[in-house]
Amino acid sequence: MAMPSTNPATYTGFSALKLIGTALLPFALALVVAGVVLAMAGHNPFDVYRLLALESFGSSKRIAATMAAATPLIFTGLGTAVAFRAGAFNVGVEGCVSIGGLAAAYVGFTFVTLPAALLLPFAMLAAALAGLAWMIIPGLLKARLDADEVVTTLMMNFIAVAIATWLVNGPLLAVGSANSATPMVAEAARLPRLMRGSTLNAGFLIALICVLLYWLWGKRTALGFETRLAGMSPRFATATGMNVPRLVLKMMLLSGALGGIAGGTHALGNVYRYVDGFSPGYGFVGIAVALLGRGNAWGILMAAILFGALSTSGATIQLFSDVPIEIVDILQGMVMIFAVARFGALGRKAA
Repeated sequence: MAMPSTNPATYTGFSALKLIGTALLPFALALVVAGVVLAMAGHNPFDVYRLLALESFGSSKRIAATMAAATPLIFTGLGTAVAFRAGAFNVGVEGCVSIGGLAAAYVGFTFVTLPAALLLPFAMLAAALAGLAWMIIPGLLKARLDADEVVTTLMMNFIAVAIATWLVNGPLLAVGSANSATPMVAEAARLPRLMRGSTLNAGFLIALICVLLYWLWGKRTALGFETRLAGMSPRFATATGMNVPRLVLKMMLLSGALGGIAGGTHALGNVYRYVDGFSPGYGFVGIAVALLGRGNAWGILMAAILFGALSTSGATIQLFSDVPIEIVDILQGMVMIFAVARFGALGRKAA
């Protein structure tokens, strides 16, 4: 029996609510498990969850902080989902985040004479192209030799981080800097803030545009339909005359470009340079975002905001309670475990 479509156009009324409920189920289960852990540690789960909610959405500035934290996760979630849609399990978006962030920072502190109207788009384009280029090797290995993309993309993550670390400690190290960091990018290369006193920047608007484009691509374009068909049944897609390996390569490259943009927005909107330890795992969390969102554009957006909320609230929860920050890591891990388990169940049903 074929798996029900996750195209937003096919869901109305009860079906849409059912889809939302299915996406939220892993989070609900994670709350239950984490609540047991909290109770065993002597904490009231309801008080902790109330504090998490307040620190994530309790004021306009807290909401802005949550959206800012969700911004790179929207890109990495979309990047992962694009590859998933074609049947490729790309775990290399994390490396694209690092390479893309480094490329954006390099353009931002090198071509400082360019006006903002040119420098900022140039830096973002460099980030996207760097992420795309980083996926060429694993994409070709998957498309031409059917190499296991999980292994190749995972290894590319280590290579990306190693290269970036060498560069920021050598040729690109800021003069007089005691830290492993590049020079600061020019003011003209920085993404404008959307709210004074917060870290929310125009990268969030770019992310929303990408969500809309992903939705339209999956709903209205032939390529979106072909990609979904190739991911669900490669043999059938090949029998209809589709070039599945070429399609997989295209989606791997697009996945890398989105990861690069995630790094670019982080470099140009938050840290204003590239530093060693640049990404706290945006690419890996993006896998959970894509799974929790069921590959659905709006589900991915909701899942990214959820993980952004956990990130921002976890950073401040210790200021107001004695709850260990590790509880946030437990929540994130449980969400990913239950999302993967649910995803696997759907896959078995489809088979």
